[in-house]
Amino acid sequence: MHKVKISKQAVEAAIKRRGGRQYAFDRINPHKTALVVIDMQNYFLEPGMAAEVPTAREIVPNINRLAAVLRNAGGQVAWVITTFDENIYQNWSVLEQLFSRERCEAMIENLCKGGKGHPLWPELKIEAGDWLIEKNRFSAFINGSSNLEKKLKDKDIDTLIITGTLTDVCCESSARDAMMLNFKTIMITDANAAGSDEDHNNALNAMGRLFADVISTEDLIGRLS
Repeated sequence: MHKVKISKQAVEAAIKRRGGRQYAFDRINPHKTALVVIDMQNYFLEPGMAAEVPTAREIVPNINRLAAVLRNAGGQVAWVITTFDENIYQNWSVLEQLFSRERCEAMIENLCKGGKGHPLWPELKIEAGDWLIEKNRFSAFINGSSNLEKKLKDKDIDTLIITGTLTDVCCESSARDAMMLNFKTIMITDANAAGSDEDHNNALNAMGRLFADVISTEDLIGRLS
């Protein structure tokens, strides 16, 4: 598990912006809340995969626990799955400049439907009533990436709990966009995973200064209670 370190500067910045409060969302209505689990797929969790994030395997119990608690409280669970198709190079050609050809090929091969890396990690506990949402960009909320925003708003959900991998890529991108789409956004310190403690903490500190509450699994469960 990551060694979480929220800096004094980040805490002070949040308190200043929020008029003396570190956290914006002390109370959560579970009926208007969704747990958004991002990219917990074989491509990121299976040992030996090009994009393996070892710590992502360690957060699976916390994600399962949060999902169970929120379901029991009347909330929604959404499993977000990166899914690419043969048009990805045409529609998102900048990938070929940001990634090596080898890494691009591994990403496309594994994250297309039927690819070895595409399925959700088998230790995740998915239940009837959960949503399976496909996205085709790092953020689940950028225009055209997925139908998640519409489904959430159709169900009158206004609060999102962001978990998954990678903290500093798809999770952070989705959380930033969610906040700007008017969702109350919360990131879970011990249910997100990145490639290193530094990457994880940099993302959490950036989010906690302005975009989201950044708290632990235990704290989130306490707020739901």
